[in-house]
Amino acid sequence: MTELYSTPSTALSRRTTLRAAGGGTLLLGLGLAGCRSAVSEAEAPAGKAGTGPRRGGTLTVAVNSDFTPSLLFAQSGQSLQHRLIYNTLTRYDDRLRPQPELATSWEYARDGRSITLKLRTGVTYHDGRPFTADDVIFAVKNLQNPLRAAQLRATAAAVTGFEKRGDHELVLRLAHPVNNLFDLFEFMIVTDRHSVEDAVAGKRLNGTGPFELTKWSPGTGLRFTRNEKYWQPDRPYLDGVEFRVVPQADALLSSLRTGQSQLSFSVPGKNLAAVASTPDLAISEYTTGGGAFYLGVNTTVAPLNDKTVRQALAWAVDRERILKQVLGGYGLASATPWPKSSPAFSETGRTHYTYDPGKARELLKSAGHSRLDLPLLHINLPGDTAVAEAIQYDLKQVGVQVTLRPTDPATAQKNLIAQKMPGLWAMSHGFAQVQPSTLAVSAYPFNEAKNTSKFRSAAYTKVVREAWTTPETGARANTLRQQITDTLLDEAFIIDLVIRGAVQVAAKKLHGVTLNKFSYLNLDDAYLAG
Repeated sequence: MTELYSTPSTALSRRTTLRAAGGGTLLLGLGLAGCRSAVSEAEAPAGKAGTGPRRGGTLTVAVNSDFTPSLLFAQSGQSLQHRLIYNTLTRYDDRLRPQPELATSWEYARDGRSITLKLRTGVTYHDGRPFTADDVIFAVKNLQNPLRAAQLRATAAAVTGFEKRGDHELVLRLAHPVNNLFDLFEFMIVTDRHSVEDAVAGKRLNGTGPFELTKWSPGTGLRFTRNEKYWQPDRPYLDGVEFRVVPQADALLSSLRTGQSQLSFSVPGKNLAAVASTPDLAISEYTTGGGAFYLGVNTTVAPLNDKTVRQALAWAVDRERILKQVLGGYGLASATPWPKSSPAFSETGRTHYTYDPGKARELLKSAGHSRLDLPLLHINLPGDTAVAEAIQYDLKQVGVQVTLRPTDPATAQKNLIAQKMPGLWAMSHGFAQVQPSTLAVSAYPFNEAKNTSKFRSAAYTKVVREAWTTPETGARANTLRQQITDTLLDEAFIIDLVIRGAVQVAAKKLHGVTLNKFSYLNLDDAYLAG
C-alpha cells in the first residue's frame, strides 16, 4: 500500500495499490487507461476474435513540422516522439492519478518535504547501460539547468537534495511542498546522462523507451525500430515507426486517405469533414483539454500596455466561429485556459468574454483609439494560419488592423521562450490539463516570474506561489484557483479562445494508440490489424 500525502497540512489524501515492478497486468492497464482520453466518433473495428494484437509492421505517422533537437526538453507540438525513445517516472490516468512507469511506487513524507521513489529494476538504455537512481538525479538536475528550455523548471528547482538508497530507491528532498510534483514526473523524460549534449544536437538519442531512433533526415522525418530489450514484456508490437514531415494540408490528408500514413494529429479542422467521410479512417478527440488556441499580447507595446485595450481585443474575437469554421467543431470555446476536466474550470469563467464587437469598439474609444495597426505572429502551418486569419478578420471589424507575420514552428517557439514576440501573436498552449498551479508557474505564456507577454504583477505572483504550495483540494485551493482565473480575465495578457485536446486521425486498422497529458505518443500497445 503506497500512501501519498499532498502537503504537511493534509491527512492521508488518497491511497493507491501498486503492483511490484514488472507486473504485466498493471502495465497493460496503463495503456487502456490512456485510451479512454480519446472519444472516437467512429469506433475502429476490433481484431478477429481470439487473434489478439498482431505483431510486426511499421506505422507511418504524418506530422506537419520537423523535429527540433534544441527543444528536446520543452513541451511543444514537436514533443510527439518523446515517449517512443524515452520513459518518464510516472504517468497520469484520466483522473490525474499517477500510475507507475520507471517509478514503481512512491511515498510522500507527512510534511510534504520529501518523496521516496522505488525505481524499476531490469531496465536498460538502448546502448545496454542499466537504468539507476543516478539517471533520475541527472534528469532533475538537467531540467534545473537554465540553459535548457524546460517549462517545469520551477518544480524541478524545488528539489534541493537527493538521497540514494541503492541503485533503485531514491529520496527527493524539497525546499517546500509543491502540489504538481507528478506533473514534473510525467513531463520529465529520463535521458542518458552520458550523451545529453549529443541529444540536444540531434546526433544521438539514447533512452529506455520502446523504440530506438535509427535515422533523422532533417526536413523529411524520423525512423525508429523496435527496442528488443524493452523492459515491458512482449512490447512493443510494432517493428518500427516512421515520422513523415508533410507540411501541406492537402498532401497530409492525401497521405492518410491513400494509406501512405496511418496516423496523424496534424489534420487542420477544415479538413476533418473529409476524413469523416473516408471509410478506412477514424477521428478521435482527446477530451482532457491538452491544448488551447489563444491570442497573446505583448504588454510592453503601446497601446497594449493598457488593459482596457487588451480587454477590447478579448471581446472582439468570435470564439464560436473559430471553433466551428476553423477547428471543425472539435473543442470548447472558452475565455479561460481550463478544460472541463480541470478543478479550475467554471462556466462563468468560460463565458466571461463572448463575441461583442460593439463593446470592443466602446472600450477602444474609451481608451482613446478608433484605429490600431498591429503585427500578429503565427506559425506558418495551415491550421495555425486559419486561426490567425480568423482573428485578423474579427479585429478588423472593431478598427484593429492586423498584419500577419507567418513564422516557422521552431523559430516561433524560440521567440516565445525568449520573450521576443511582437505586439500580438496567435499560438496554442498546454499545461492547463494537469494541476492548475502548473500553468502559472511553468507555461511560458502564463509564468508569473517571466512570461512571454512581459506582464508582471506582485499580486499575481503572490497568489500563484501560494496556489502552487497549497494542497490541491479544499476551500483554500478553490479560492486561489479562482483568484488566478480572475487575474487572467481582468489583465487579458493572454486571451484564450478555444480549448482543444489532440484530434487523432488514424486508420481503422490501427489500435492501442495513446497520448500522455503532455501529448507524448505512447505506442507500447499499438498494433496494425491484418
